[in-house]
Amino acid sequence: MTITDVVKMATPNSGWRPDRVARPRHYVMTRPTHFAVEYAINPWMDTSTPVDTALAVRQWEHLVRTYRSLGHTVELVDPIPGLPDMVYAANGGLVLDDGFEKVAIIARFAYPQRAGESVAYAGWMMDHGYCPLYTEHTNEGQGDLLIVGSKILAGYGFRTDRQSHDEVAKLSGLPLVSLQLVNPRFYHLDTALAVLDDETIAFYPPAFGATSVALLRKMFPGAIEVSDADAHVLGLNAVSDGLNVVHPAAATGFAAQLADAGFRPVGVDLSELLKGGGSVKCCTLEVYPTSC
Repeated sequence: MTITDVVKMATPNSGWRPDRVARPRHYVMTRPTHFAVEYAINPWMDTSTPVDTALAVRQWEHLVRTYRSLGHTVELVDPIPGLPDMVYAANGGLVLDDGFEKVAIIARFAYPQRAGESVAYAGWMMDHGYCPLYTEHTNEGQGDLLIVGSKILAGYGFRTDRQSHDEVAKLSGLPLVSLQLVNPRFYHLDTALAVLDDETIAFYPPAFGATSVALLRKMFPGAIEVSDADAHVLGLNAVSDGLNVVHPAAATGFAAQLADAGFRPVGVDLSELLKGGGSVKCCTLEVYPTSC
């Protein structure tokens, strides 16, 4: 797949705008070699539903090819037997690299089934020169910690402990905005909100408390608000480089909204990985090029 092929996947006659600019990104991912639904820790997981691991791998490989075709760097962490959710790399931590200092705030998972992932990702980060930092309270990495511009949007309510927000702000040196999640189907911030560029987000209002909805609308007056249908296929579990937005292909309404706003939607099928409660962003740990 070439970058031309990917661009052709975008919605025709889009409202592309010259101020939408793609920036090369740095992603860290883990192949779903051991992916399975062996336990149920979110509403998407059903241990009685068969999982086709080979299909999950093929879908994941297509996502990696898509990123590389768009000019992004993808580094891989070795999968570890016994950690079936390790494919959801975004939860591994919050990684910051301003070119001078490399810092990783390591995840502290809410469920013991995933605790080993923290060790695995911390090991990779230290091997690659990142200084590991830890919070006392639960934080689930980029599942609940998303950087937009020079600030962190931080979710709480189901996984990440709100008390960790102050710790993350102190460790990162970045201002942080706390957002309450109220719908268990949207248990992480990255299932209910997507960062599209340094000034633009998309989100699903029913996933948030009323105060958080009002705050998001005030902070981001140009935000895209998605439909029930698109939210319930995890359409917002998306990754953007500022122009190209890689998102679950089933979120067709969201794709149209993106095109109307001047972005290039790139739909991918991760339906097998959705059985574990994750999609594009869940599989993608971004190394943020920001001061820390």
